Amino acid sequence: MPNNQIGVLFDHARSSRIGLPEAVFCQGKHASVLEKLLRQFNSSQEHPVLFTRLEPEIFEKMPDDVQSGVDFHPVSRTAFGLKMSMRPGAKVAIISAGSADAFVTWEAARTLEYMGIEHTVYEDSGVAGLWRLASRIEEVNAHQVVIVVAGLDAALASVLGGLTPKPIFAVPTSVGYGQAMSGATAMNSMLVSCAPGIGVFNIDNGYGAACAAARVVNLLNGYSRG
Repeated sequence: MPNNQIGVLFDHARSSRIGLPEAVFCQGKHASVLEKLLRQFNSSQEHPVLFTRLEPEIFEKMPDDVQSGVDFHPVSRTAFGLKMSMRPGAKVAIISAGSADAFVTWEAARTLEYMGIEHTVYEDSGVAGLWRLASRIEEVNAHQVVIVVAGLDAALASVLGGLTPKPIFAVPTSVGYGQAMSGATAMNSMLVSCAPGIGVFNIDNGYGAACAAARVVNLLNGYSRG
């Protein structure tokens, strides 16, 4: 491969095919490749690209002009130069069990922000204090899709599955001690939920849940193509 080329081949037609843009998964990519990509898709360029799993310690080592060219969010480990156009009418609720789940919660939120989809984040709504969720359920039901983010026993997904008629996408997180097993227990709990019709995603995959929510709201609001 010539030295002046980046080892990434973009699928720029994806948005026109499925209504979802391509993203750059940064984990495992060499810093020099990431620097070139961040320069290529910064705020001065015309083509928006979302960067996920961009670790703060990697981003902080980038030159100042690279850092200033994108909007970086350290908790979610996401960055983008430009965002996609807003999609009026599309609304997604993101509900997390606790602030320890923030890295997944905000990955989902930032993905929706990048795609121009209105969203509301309800943090610290875990079932250990059920009144927190009960006080917000009417607001939650005003959205078209619900994303649930929870670790430990992930009971929040089952509880919400019995309280809202909206499509639910559940994301287990790797949060918890010992038998939480880095999110495997939360995932299994969501998979065997007694609440019917809950879609379950891979551990810590806030990006994937946001994309699933986008498919639904895009269809509901007539944005099935990018």
